[in-house]
Amino acid sequence: MVNANGIAMDAVEEQNTGGDEETNLAKQLANPISSLISVPFQANQDFGYGPSHNGYKFTLNIQPVIPISLTKDWNLILRTIFPIVSQHDLFYVENVPKNSPIQPQNRSQDGLSDTTQSFFFSPKVPGPFGLIWGIGPALLYPTGTHPFLGTGTFSIGPTVVVLKQMGELTAGALMNQLWSVASEEDRKSVSQMFLQPFLAYTTKTHTTFTLNTESTANWNNTPGDAKWTVPIIGTVSQILKIGKQPISIGVAGKYYVDSPRYGPDWGVRFIVTLLYPTARPQPGPVAGTYGKDK
Repeated sequence: MVNANGIAMDAVEEQNTGGDEETNLAKQLANPISSLISVPFQANQDFGYGPSHNGYKFTLNIQPVIPISLTKDWNLILRTIFPIVSQHDLFYVENVPKNSPIQPQNRSQDGLSDTTQSFFFSPKVPGPFGLIWGIGPALLYPTGTHPFLGTGTFSIGPTVVVLKQMGELTAGALMNQLWSVASEEDRKSVSQMFLQPFLAYTTKTHTTFTLNTESTANWNNTPGDAKWTVPIIGTVSQILKIGKQPISIGVAGKYYVDSPRYGPDWGVRFIVTLLYPTARPQPGPVAGTYGKDK
């Protein structure tokens, strides 16, 4: 686990956790570039899609986070998002004439969406003002199993995260910008930004309250249509133990303050995260989580 103060590790651990492993884990789950090994299973259900506004989409994001110690000064945090999707009536048009060329309509799509992988190079010791940061490349792999589930492009771009932990509070932001460098035939190029500011508060009972947005800007969207998808997300999560296995469980509500035409209106989220703390933490920043995604 990353802890970064340049003092003896036992003292750091005692300062940060008060000897409480669950409190330490809860704080680590507020930091996207923690060196805590974690495997979140994030189930999202979003409503209000499509021309009928009756469409809905279920997305199970499997998001393993693997920290790698490169040197005594640097970590590499590998974050991967595998989205499994089931969506219904996102493109369905009601009352289409029988002689319409768009019939028959494919009302449901199920399968794998595109996979996102981020590589954060992060110093083990916080920078000026106690800031924890990481920077590196982000890649989008065209793993979608249906044309409606993926972009059909291989995309790449920069990603960066900056945060500060102040006692029970964690505040920061994560972003990436992706551009397509290779596309399948007849697929649009990608120019897309993801932006996630977040604020988290962890209580002494290992409960974390998080407010964030996971906004996406599609710069190539059709002129006249909104480029931004902006959900406001409130999350409550709790650290528990099943036997000796620490886990985090959480629930969230989402309200979309902006989205393209036929985009979602609201949604819910359930999260179960398996946590694998190291037996002996190495010096570095205090750890935590990101909700990303995308």
